[in-house]
Amino acid sequence: MQNKKIVIAGGTGFIGESLIDHFGSTNRIIILSRKPQPPRDHVTYAYWDGKNIGEWAQLLEGTDLLINLAGKSVNCRYTEENKAAILASRIESTQVLGEAVKQLKKPPTLWINSGSATIYRHSEDKPMDEFTGEIRNDFSVQVCKRWEQSFNDIRLTATRKVILRIAVTLGKQGSVMIPYLNMIKFGLGGFQGSGRQMYSWVHVTDLARMMEWLYEHPECSGTYNCAAPNPVTNKAFMTSLRKATGSSFGLPAYTWMLKIGAQLIGTETELLLKSRWVIPTRITHAGFTFQYPELPAAFQQIISELPRKQYKLLV
Repeated sequence: MQNKKIVIAGGTGFIGESLIDHFGSTNRIIILSRKPQPPRDHVTYAYWDGKNIGEWAQLLEGTDLLINLAGKSVNCRYTEENKAAILASRIESTQVLGEAVKQLKKPPTLWINSGSATIYRHSEDKPMDEFTGEIRNDFSVQVCKRWEQSFNDIRLTATRKVILRIAVTLGKQGSVMIPYLNMIKFGLGGFQGSGRQMYSWVHVTDLARMMEWLYEHPECSGTYNCAAPNPVTNKAFMTSLRKATGSSFGLPAYTWMLKIGAQLIGTETELLLKSRWVIPTRITHAGFTFQYPELPAAFQQIISELPRKQYKLLV
């Protein structure tokens, strides 16, 4: 993609920064954020609250690609207050973008709304795809279902719509790599829980490439799993990470340990213990190929761009 106008709602986090790296040099990018930053290169920032139509709405006029990443982080304790905020932040941002798009004379060509691969049930028995995946009713699944429904309820005649059910995303900019590498540094890079739970993942480069590919293929719309085609067990994930960082050992963290640790750092064990076995059937059948289909190569690329102090074993 070149010389396109790209608007990213909620684009100041890890994925947003990665998309700027991918698209920024040859495209105009506008980031909608509650905490705008000074402009840089091809990137400008505009304030929005994720709830109400404001001056930001006119910036969507003539957009080629609209990407919505907005939503409160799930890396928190699931108190009633946090659960309400997690759900509201996703639904409200989606709905207000829909209101804004409907008012435009020249609406976006493509709107990609983020979703989550955690919409599928805990699965250690079989993989889940867009056709056969089973959806249950725990809190996280309910958030994903209502999030997607709020997007699907928006009827647009001139804008193509796509949902990406994004797996755990790996990249040098941060996100899950930070706590995992910290565990490696202190010799705690063994498996978590039983180690048998499946781990679906995607390299952030492939996430950006998939968005670009979808823009370039107007025949594609609807829901796609954004996950590498070769998920692994948690034990294999941690073994591969230790190998990539040159760590010779890693102590495991059993379920009872994780429950205590989650309370201490203010998060939920689900983020480590849920078995996400998700495969990208629709996008691969459509013709997309992954640059990083296998985990070892993905880790090698990420580690090669990080200073040793971020993963060097300290014990």
